[in-house]
Amino acid sequence: MGRILRGLAGEGNLRVVAAETTDIVEEARRRHGLSPTATAALGRAMTGALLLAQLLLKTPKERLALRMEGTGPLGGLVVEADALGNVRGYVKNPQAEVPLREDGKLNVGELIGAGVLRVDRSLPSGEVYTSTVPLVSGEIAEDLAHYLWQSEQVPSAILLGVRVKGEGEVEVAGGVAIQVMPDTPEEVLSRLEANLAGLSGITPLLREGLEAAVERLLAGLGFEWTDLKALGYPLNEIPARFRCRCNREKALEALVFFTPEEREDMIVEDGGAEVVCHWCGEVYRFSPEEIRSLVAEVRCPDCGTLWLYPKADGTLFRIEGDTCRCGRKVEIPSEKRAQA
Repeated sequence: MGRILRGLAGEGNLRVVAAETTDIVEEARRRHGLSPTATAALGRAMTGALLLAQLLLKTPKERLALRMEGTGPLGGLVVEADALGNVRGYVKNPQAEVPLREDGKLNVGELIGAGVLRVDRSLPSGEVYTSTVPLVSGEIAEDLAHYLWQSEQVPSAILLGVRVKGEGEVEVAGGVAIQVMPDTPEEVLSRLEANLAGLSGITPLLREGLEAAVERLLAGLGFEWTDLKALGYPLNEIPARFRCRCNREKALEALVFFTPEEREDMIVEDGGAEVVCHWCGEVYRFSPEEIRSLVAEVRCPDCGTLWLYPKADGTLFRIEGDTCRCGRKVEIPSEKRAQA
């Protein structure tokens, strides 16, 4: 379990969000079998997503997704978080690794490489707002700060840290976001810049504890913690956790994308089917009886594309438009059309 804290400094001109994510990043490492540098990359991204969710999302039902695609051996990463402290994520090549930097630190920038950062904000209405910016360094913290400036026009300092030990276990992970409000006095900015300039990185501070790290960063700026008890958090902190939205019903639903013939082959050759969630690594196994229960979909007679199928939540998926990708006109049987 992790935690998120919030506060203000500089007479209300600096908005601060801090997250302790050691247990979350360690769970991600174990679930995905990550190399040390891949652990640092995904851990920084998950922590950053939790921080941005607090800064940008306006309701508990909104979600924020970070997608980093680079030329490095990691192949890219995807993270999703909400304002309630839930986060999940994965990398494309979990065992990818690169040599350490000259200073002995994990080289996350080289592992990710040059590329782009895409940020998706999903609203309860189903609308998705997307912003894409080039990666500045691939070290993630700088890239998120660059995104906030380019897409949100908000100057911010983002500090993220993950330290691994032994066989790659996570010793400490966390981060801090400091958002500068409009018309912040010059003396506040100067003091903040001086505090940040004296840092060799946030990881050593995180080892002293999250509260101590934040107070060190905001020294001399009148930092005060926000009272979260009024928002329903009795411990004055927002619990954070690795939480995936997958379940057995959704996993079974994924088998609909295989043709009935392919599903029958699974039964004959393997005695069933296995579905692995790429977000969390959870494995779901299904019996022949469960697989054969998937008989309600409607497919294109020519190319086999799904036109209609029942989803796990009781609603129906229907292909968009009136023309299949093969060019055939989409024709849904009348009894199925009534349900859609």
